[in-house]
Amino acid sequence: MAQCSPRFSGEFQEMSREENKATVEKMWTALSQFDFDTLKSCLHPDVFYEDVPTEDSGAIGPENVVKRLSVAWDHITEQIQTTHRIAADGDIVFLDHTEKWIFKSGETVEHRFATMHELKDGKIIKWSDFWDVNNFVGQFPAWFLEEMAKMHGADFTN
Repeated sequence: MAQCSPRFSGEFQEMSREENKATVEKMWTALSQFDFDTLKSCLHPDVFYEDVPTEDSGAIGPENVVKRLSVAWDHITEQIQTTHRIAADGDIVFLDHTEKWIFKSGETVEHRFATMHELKDGKIIKWSDFWDVNNFVGQFPAWFLEEMAKMHGADFTN
């Protein structure tokens, strides 16, 4: 397992833009590889993850982030990331990317996302995905929509 960790110990220190981009890239690579231990190592203990176009309450903490991601990841065989642009300004990293999901049942969905990451102490403390809910969810197989409907926002905020 690769670790996402700052090069310092002790007091808070702002990381460089390149280090912050590297942390975000490592997190997304881990997600594509279903390597949740590495993904969690890139997340701050107080991380907040949200899908901005939805009305749910998001996920708080690394374990709940993985639990939330698993709603989809438990049903797909592959997730392919295509990065179009990545930019950093201090502790904010913006990622413009496309995700392609291949479900275990054979269906494929593909959608473009704009994701904002805020970092603290070299780890992601806020992760906000912006996307077109109708376009993306409209591609989902009916059985997957039923699976998603079983989950509630409170399941990821304990």
